Amino acid sequence: MNKLTFTPISYTGWGCLNQLLLEVEKFKANNILIITDPFLKELGLTDSIEKPLLDNGYSTTIYTDIAPEPPLAVGEKLVEFTRQNHFDLVIGLGGGSALDLTKLAAVLATHDGKVADYLNLTGTKSLENKGLPKILIPTTSGTGSEVTNISVLSLETTKDVVSHDYLLADVAIVDPALTISLPPKVTAATGVDALTHAIEAYVSVNANEVTDALALQAIKLISGSIRTAVNDGQNKQARSDMSYGSYLAGLAFFNAGVAGVHALAYPLGGQFHIAHGDSNAVLLPYVMGYIRQSCEKRMKDILDAMGISSAYLSQEEASYKCVDALKQLVQDVNIPSTLKGFNIPELALEQLTDDATKQTRILARSPMQLKREDIYTIYRAAFDGEVREPLLL
Repeated sequence: MNKLTFTPISYTGWGCLNQLLLEVEKFKANNILIITDPFLKELGLTDSIEKPLLDNGYSTTIYTDIAPEPPLAVGEKLVEFTRQNHFDLVIGLGGGSALDLTKLAAVLATHDGKVADYLNLTGTKSLENKGLPKILIPTTSGTGSEVTNISVLSLETTKDVVSHDYLLADVAIVDPALTISLPPKVTAATGVDALTHAIEAYVSVNANEVTDALALQAIKLISGSIRTAVNDGQNKQARSDMSYGSYLAGLAFFNAGVAGVHALAYPLGGQFHIAHGDSNAVLLPYVMGYIRQSCEKRMKDILDAMGISSAYLSQEEASYKCVDALKQLVQDVNIPSTLKGFNIPELALEQLTDDATKQTRILARSPMQLKREDIYTIYRAAFDGEVREPLLL
């Protein structure tokens, strides 16, 4: 038996933002907090959210004091602000960081203590109620935060999460029209992030028939459209495919989980403040190359989903070709393909390894058990730019 969890209400498709007012009315809220990325406010994108609310008599506050890969202190400040101002509804608009912080603020607004008290690795408190209602509206095609129950925060050298089904959105609105203005660099990073979600969900030890279907379709949509979306951001079909792919990948990894790539990516973001999507992208070929022997059949399926036929290849041959295809895709969207490309010093590999080994919740889902020496070898491979495999499986 498989337990599957989904956001209660999701709208997807071009122009579906027009459903926002209808959903807000259901909550009978008066005082609404809108959490968003500061540059989205500068672009005027928040007007499409706020104006209909103001025109219909709602009181709104726009909060933009957030940051990419948000540090714990940013979360603490936002939660305190939310508690003090007695909001009835929280709306998140933006990338994964804005949406993660929205979930955090909505739930912890009705709890006591610090955010740190609820962290997965070190917290001592448990969430007791759902908190304020929340509507999540992504403006990137990547994180899947709108359909997951986690909020990721950066610590001094790594990352940790607050995780509970109470963090699930009441409503997710996934409108690809909101991604049109996304710059190529962000389109690439968030897009490979979504692809990583789908791939890791497909090879996860917790995968099942439902998550497999979601993951493979996500891989097909993302790998078939990401290059166009990066090079021609106005392409409506590419943006739609990326949006749907990201949404499906989010559903897949929320229910099946991610593994080695994310476990090793968290310390990169924590120590060097590399965007989460870039961290995943630079590690993806090296992690998949290292664990290849444990999931050859599934990597053959991934290759086919990427639109590269494996009809005349053995599982082993196809799995090697899949690693090559992933490495090529990362290069094609102009993301550095080595840790050197992100100016990561060689001396950092040991500390990165130490921090990655602490991500036991995530590592447990890998089809191959990754011990400390394995993790170091993968970081070394990503530093040198040479895919490596374990000596013995």
